[in-house]
Amino acid sequence: MTETDRTVLAVSGVRYEIAGRLLLDGLDLSVGAGESVAITGPSGSGKSTLLMCLLGLVRPQGGRITVAGTDITRLRERALNRHRRDHIGVVFQFGELLPELTPLENTALAALLSGTPRRRAYADAEELLTTLGVPLNGTPTAELSGGERQRTAVARALINRPSLVLADEPTGALDGSTRDEVTRMLFSVPRQWSCGLVVVTHDPAVAERADRHLHLSQGRLGDAGAVLPGTGAPAGGTAR
Repeated sequence: MTETDRTVLAVSGVRYEIAGRLLLDGLDLSVGAGESVAITGPSGSGKSTLLMCLLGLVRPQGGRITVAGTDITRLRERALNRHRRDHIGVVFQFGELLPELTPLENTALAALLSGTPRRRAYADAEELLTTLGVPLNGTPTAELSGGERQRTAVARALINRPSLVLADEPTGALDGSTRDEVTRMLFSVPRQWSCGLVVVTHDPAVAERADRHLHLSQGRLGDAGAVLPGTGAPAGGTAR
């Protein structure tokens, strides 16, 4: 069995409606370890809602979301929090780091909160940050460049060795050259750390770096290459 044969995310028939508006309509998606998937779509198409469902922060009204072999839609809050902590890493657009802490402290904190002993948490954080090219000079995170902050955010997402990493507009706040640098690093993560990666982005240049580029429209995912010109709707195809 190859690495990408090991499914880390399986979404089947997910349906979500709010205020009479159907955002997700029987949506399917499968992501293997070592694989990256980018999702694009017009504003209001449900990309953020899908990401919140994958995190377990929003419960769909139908379907299944299986992360690392467990259907998170069936978990109670305590078990869901534990499963999310152990198996899902998240990278937000603005990092969502504690600005007064150093990159080392920000990254180690995520491990400490999961119960990792202090010495190991800091050793693992230092190794990750060094690998990702973040300076370990004691500078508060607030004083880092945008690219260094996002690299720190990626390190924090990886510290507990998740099965799945979710990224929400991870380059949206970066300038052109920094965006390209962070994008290259982000899409190297799945194979280097044997996890799945799902990136939600408005930027086609970012999406094109993924193994698969999917488009969300009318509540379903389709191959972005099959989008009909001027419609924003997939002409066909499925999200494996």
